[in-house]
Parts: sequence; structure tokens; C-alpha cells
Amino acid sequence: MHDENKKPGLLRRFLELPTDSVPKTVFVAATICLVASMIVSAVAVSLKPVQEINKLKDKQINILQVAGLYEPGTDVTEAFKAFEPRVLEIATGRFTDQFDAATFDDLAAADDPETSIALSDDPASIGRQSKFVTVYLLRNGDGSLDKVILPLHGYGLWSTLYGFIALEENGNDIYGLQFYSHAETPGLGAEVDNPRWKALWNGKKLHDDSNVLQITVAKSAPAAGEEFHVDALAGATLTSRGVDNLVRFWMGEAGYAPFLASLKAGDL
Repeated sequence: MHDENKKPGLLRRFLELPTDSVPKTVFVAATICLVASMIVSAVAVSLKPVQEINKLKDKQINILQVAGLYEPGTDVTEAFKAFEPRVLEIATGRFTDQFDAATFDDLAAADDPETSIALSDDPASIGRQSKFVTVYLLRNGDGSLDKVILPLHGYGLWSTLYGFIALEENGNDIYGLQFYSHAETPGLGAEVDNPRWKALWNGKKLHDDSNVLQITVAKSAPAAGEEFHVDALAGATLTSRGVDNLVRFWMGEAGYAPFLASLKAGDL
């Protein structure tokens, strides 16, 4: 026997609500958000391989640029074959075969307690320093070393700046420096990307004849001379100070000093 006094079910009562009722509006909005988030997640997952390829290509372009080998239209993959990637143990300044240089992730290593150390003396404000980094050797046709590309990073005003420095085979003359990732203020700290400022690094020296680290980013040249001086960015004191700190950190004893000594001695 049908009970006419029986209350309708929850679903039926929901369906019988007016279209513009609060429950239906909330339901529709939540459903749209859920579907949209699923679509975005699916797209992000499907595009991840493409993003990784583009990220690798951008890194290779920056290495080519800092070494002076990039021109518009360059076949990046082919041009990058000129470089020999090697994993360097920072403390010893020696190459290691413990990792595959083609796949070693420097940034991931810096976050891993097994492959990094926490810094107490941290002028570059990076927190932890990887024990290993990937460096890139560029050789001449006869196999002799032409340049070496070293990764470096440190904090500016608003962000960590990630970049590369290119050194000549003597481990002391700078060929170039540039950053590939940062979030510094456009028109001020972001002028680290200005070609005119980047060009200032070419021909500068790291150490004096007594092997004292002298390279400086400042408004005026140090007593050691102009060959160790790069002009600070106008109106970007803290970013300039950050660049000075990170370059001196990585070129110093806590960074690449043991490796640079091997370069100067021609012992690789």
C-alpha cells in the first residue's frame, strides 16, 4: 500500500528545489570547480614531460650563452654536445663517478641531507649546500680546456638567483656571468639580465697575484684595482650585494676554491 504521507527522499527534495536556490547554486559551483581541477591536473600531468624538456633546453641555452656559443637559430641540442658535463665533489675539487652527470640534479641534492650540508656561515643565504654539483667543460679541438662553466646561486633582495659563471682555462679570468632564474624587481634588481651589465664581467679576474679573492660587485673599485670590479646595479643595492655575496661565496674556500686550484695548476 502506497503511503502518501511518506516524506520524499533527500535527492528528490533537492531536485525539486528552485534552480536559483542556495543548495543548487553551491552544488553547481562545487561541481564545476571539481571538474575544472580534474582537467587542470590531467593537463599538468600530460604536459610535464614537455615542461621538463623545455626546462632542460632553457638550461642548455643559458650555458651556451654564458660561454659565448649561442646565436638565434642555434641548434641547441647539437651545440650543447660541445660540453662535457662532470659531477664535481666540492670539498675535494675533484670529479666523481658516483653519479651520472647526465641525470644528476644539483638542486635536489642540495635539499637531501645525504648529499648536502647545513651552512652556519652562509653569506649567500642558501641554507644548505650540496656536496656535489654538475660543472661543464668546454674543450678545444685538440682536447685542451677552453672554458669551464660553474653553477652558482644565492639570495638577492626578493629571491634566490640561479645562474652560471664561465671561467677561462686558468680558473681565474671570468668570461661571463648570467642568471637564468630569479624574481628581482623589474627595472632594478632584474637588471642582472641586462646585456650591458652582464658584459661588465667579461675579462674580470677572481684572484690577485697572491691568490687572494678580490672580485667585487660595488659602486667603486676595490684597492686591488678595476680588473676585480663590477659596477653595482643602479638603485638595486641589496640585489648587488646579494650577487657580490654569492659570487664570493662560490669562488671562495667553501665553494670552488679547491677546484680552481686544480684548474690553475692544469691538473684535472
